[in-house]
Amino acid sequence: MLDTILLVIAAVVVISLATAFGPRVKVAGPLVLVAIGLGVSLLPFVPAVDVPPDVILVGILPPLLYSAAVQLPAVEFRRDFGPIGGLSVLLVVVSSIVLGVFFAWVIPGLGLALGIALGAILSPTDAVATSIARRLGLAPRVVTLLEGESLLNDATALVLLRTAIAAIAGGFSFADTAGQFGWAVLLALVVGGAVGWINLRVRSWVAHSAANTALSFTVPFVAYLPTEHLGGSGLVAAVVAGIVTGQGAARRFTPEERMSDRLNWRTIELLLEGAVFLVMGLELKEIVSRNLARDLGLWQGVGLALTALGIVLVVRGLYVAGLIWVQGRRSHGRHRARGRVEAMDGRLDRFEARLESDPTLGGRTSADSPHPRRRLEAGRTRLRRMVADLDYYRDSPLGWRHGTVIVWAGMRGVVTLAAAQTLPRETVERPLLIFVAFLVAVFSLLLQGLTLPALVRILGLHRSSHEGPNAAEQQELSNELRTAAGEAVASGHLSHRDGKPFPETMVRLVGARMTEAPDDETDARTHDMLELRLAIIGVMRERLNELTRDGRYSTAALRHALAELDADQLSLELRVDPEG
Repeated sequence: MLDTILLVIAAVVVISLATAFGPRVKVAGPLVLVAIGLGVSLLPFVPAVDVPPDVILVGILPPLLYSAAVQLPAVEFRRDFGPIGGLSVLLVVVSSIVLGVFFAWVIPGLGLALGIALGAILSPTDAVATSIARRLGLAPRVVTLLEGESLLNDATALVLLRTAIAAIAGGFSFADTAGQFGWAVLLALVVGGAVGWINLRVRSWVAHSAANTALSFTVPFVAYLPTEHLGGSGLVAAVVAGIVTGQGAARRFTPEERMSDRLNWRTIELLLEGAVFLVMGLELKEIVSRNLARDLGLWQGVGLALTALGIVLVVRGLYVAGLIWVQGRRSHGRHRARGRVEAMDGRLDRFEARLESDPTLGGRTSADSPHPRRRLEAGRTRLRRMVADLDYYRDSPLGWRHGTVIVWAGMRGVVTLAAAQTLPRETVERPLLIFVAFLVAVFSLLLQGLTLPALVRILGLHRSSHEGPNAAEQQELSNELRTAAGEAVASGHLSHRDGKPFPETMVRLVGARMTEAPDDETDARTHDMLELRLAIIGVMRERLNELTRDGRYSTAALRHALAELDADQLSLELRVDPEG
């Protein structure tokens, strides 16, 4: 028991130091961990490491995918759902089939189903690409495409892997395989959505932030286990639960709970990803030994890995070229959409004029018709979203240079390594297949990861290393929130949390300042002033939730504004109740 504890402590220390040290020497942290694991495994007193596949599949992948899904940028994801869906589903399926045919042809006795299983292992891209792209200052739309793809294609590839393995045991039938795939995804969507919905409501009742975060640790497993039991994809369910949770957290959770979630899940994600690469390095000695015992030695695995990586890049290049062409054609259609937006704006203006000229019209409702003014507001919100979407596509077009980066940023990593470990023990040529998966991931991270910054500079896409929202956009969003707060203060409807009204002089003082830049010199010593500022933050948060729905601001700007409000609220609450 003591030995196990010491090993866990050592692993945490190594993963933390490698993650911090890697960027300083311009080497990806995962590669450093693999090298450390390999070096340790070569020590004569270190026994062979063999991790059961279920540890990876059940213990590591669900929380990893859930954590990434919670952070998915909702606004941009909705706008580019079509391209992301194509990269995440269609490209994975096509790549898996092409690789499956190749492996079945060059590896005697492998079979098409097992070849497709290996193709599915090699198809998903890794989130490492997203972190590199962010640091390089690439266009937010490119980062969103890479981020969405790296999250969703993991689930697609693993569903396809499981379906292919099941086909090996029961015989391959295209109709049966497609049916199993569809059922696995459909069931996962239903269960994952339900778990995410229940998670938001249950955790909103738990006022203790530490207990709330502890509950969040169970969510990916609560989504995964019943879905798998019913024959669905537990990993897709974990992703869906994460997306639902991430989009509802701003409305349902307190600032302290959101901050606790963010920090703790970031730590868990770091340790789990690092553990996979570290374990892979530790297992490499045994994998290499098994392959050395084969007649063709290591050269067969190296040749297969290099060829497979080349096939993946060619297929990806062809697909992305088609994607860029389609997006270019659609951009012409969006010019015509401007005319439809203007026509819709005119209809709404005429409808509003009718409401103003006939006050009785605003009160006419029926069981089947919503209130006319609510219909008008819903129409305005939809119009603002359409305008914001058109502006987004106009300001961030996708060209061949962006397509080149999207192709080259498709690196393989943690999911490829973890999925390879899930192959059944009795699988034909299992040591060779795991070795090929390992080499593809390493070659991909080395070749593409180390050259991506230079490629971005050559293409002229390097802008700024600054991460986060645009300064002008953030200022505009802050003005929106201060305006909403000023109107609420002027209305006189704000009150203490216990319902007691604020002094009129204080309301006038704060109301006069709300249209100005925030005043850090305001005397916040009195209990009334602190309570009033908390009430103002509540109004600003409500306005922020409204702005989230109309699509005018990027997810980065919305999250930045929410983090600022959370930080202000936590600071004020500590001063109102120092022992709270």
